[in-house]
Amino acid sequence: MLLAQSNAVTAPGMDNVTGLVTTLIILLLVATGVALITRRLRIPYVTGLVLAGLAVTELLPGQVGLNPELVLNLFLPILIFEASINTDISRLRSTVKPIALLAGPGIALASAITAVLLKYSLGFAWMPALFAGVILAITDTVSVIAVFKEVPVPSRLSTIVEGESLFNDGVALVLFSLIASVYTVGSITFLEGLQQLTVVIAGGTLVGLGFGYLSVGLSRQSDDALSDILLTVAVALGAFQVGQFLGVSGAVAVVVAGLVYGNLGIARSVSATAKITILSFWEYAGFGVNTFIFLLIGLEVDLITLWQTLPLVLIAILVYQAGRALTVYPLLALLRSFDRPIPIKWQHVLFLGNVKGSLSMALALSIPLGLPGREQVIPLVFGTVLVSLVGQGLSLPWLVKRLRLSSVSNIRQQVEESQIQLIAAKAAQDELDSLLKSGVLPKAVYEELRAAYQARVAVSERRLRDLYNQRPDQALGKGDDRTKLDAIQRRLLLAEKGAVNDALRKRIISEDLVQTYIQDLNERLLTLDDD
Repeated sequence: MLLAQSNAVTAPGMDNVTGLVTTLIILLLVATGVALITRRLRIPYVTGLVLAGLAVTELLPGQVGLNPELVLNLFLPILIFEASINTDISRLRSTVKPIALLAGPGIALASAITAVLLKYSLGFAWMPALFAGVILAITDTVSVIAVFKEVPVPSRLSTIVEGESLFNDGVALVLFSLIASVYTVGSITFLEGLQQLTVVIAGGTLVGLGFGYLSVGLSRQSDDALSDILLTVAVALGAFQVGQFLGVSGAVAVVVAGLVYGNLGIARSVSATAKITILSFWEYAGFGVNTFIFLLIGLEVDLITLWQTLPLVLIAILVYQAGRALTVYPLLALLRSFDRPIPIKWQHVLFLGNVKGSLSMALALSIPLGLPGREQVIPLVFGTVLVSLVGQGLSLPWLVKRLRLSSVSNIRQQVEESQIQLIAAKAAQDELDSLLKSGVLPKAVYEELRAAYQARVAVSERRLRDLYNQRPDQALGKGDDRTKLDAIQRRLLLAEKGAVNDALRKRIISEDLVQTYIQDLNERLLTLDDD
């Protein structure tokens, strides 16, 4: 009798688990099919996932939806951490000014412009218009980076896009929370809002630094890649939750923690094998999360509702594109006065790549339940995200190709081939030294293997020397086709600048001479092309 009652109690739970597993299997099979089809048709993978989600809704055994709590507390930290541990701070530092402009004042300005235009074009009240303005100012960089993998673009442009997205999400979440607090409290002054914004971002940075350096210290005590993976998952999710608990930006905390661990932990503290294992895990985690997010976006959208709201959706797309245009072009024109200018073609990509994604939908579902006009904002955002992913997602690769941002010359291709050989051989030599020092490899075998790699190093270095001895303007003709010699010189000059500034902080050298030297370095940096 007791067993029968137990079975009766557990049966519904078992049915739920079985249905969930069945749903996951169907989604994984659909994602695999989409990957094969999109590769053959040469269309963006994420666009294919959204369209597939629309098509397979009826095949699923139960109702599946996009849970905002799941997106914000699990999916978002994973995506942010995966992007940040793969970001080189030295590259980020060279583009920090355009990134700071676009991710800071840029998103605030775009949100305000979009909110004003929504109020007067669609008749929204101020509060739902402000929520919608922030939601539609967020850019989904996954779709844009997917295009960059198909169409070659200058690496500096790619760095700006990735860097903006890293901090764009964090600032958008802070603005969303600020508007929610205004709705709850009733009013807030500009200075109070600015103070709250500063505290939230600075607090998130401190939390991220704490988690990042803690993870680096613990990683140095471990020689097990699997333990390091568990550590990084705990850091990614923990930094976000602690930031939210303390009332600061969890997204900024995850960004900073990932940058610290990626540049100090993975880059310097772990072995080559552990590094590959950790990065491969996070690559798979990011890919898997994106796969489910974009499938769920397709599942969440009701085509009938979309058709009914399509005119409003198209107006909303024009509105947020206007907000983006009135942000990107003026701010990057202002950038010319204190940093290297951004080419106008690059600005077109930053404007046209304003694709919406899952975070916009999650925030739409997170709008306070009692807000008048909430029922208007949610279907509008859902329809906008779908049309944006499909329309811009399909047209963006064609537009980027038409802009002809980057072309690879024969000499540049030879340089990069030699660099690949040199980097790989040097890394193998470093790993051989580590194996010899740990006693794993006998010295006779070590010397034989190292000699073979040294021969590869010598050949690659000789080829690179011969190529670099040809002046880029003579060998390649155009500035757009120059080799990466300027990029290497830029890194060397930045290293010089960092060392001199460090010596100044330690009072080793006098400030007068340093300012002259740094001014000369800055002038030389401005003359270099950074692809």
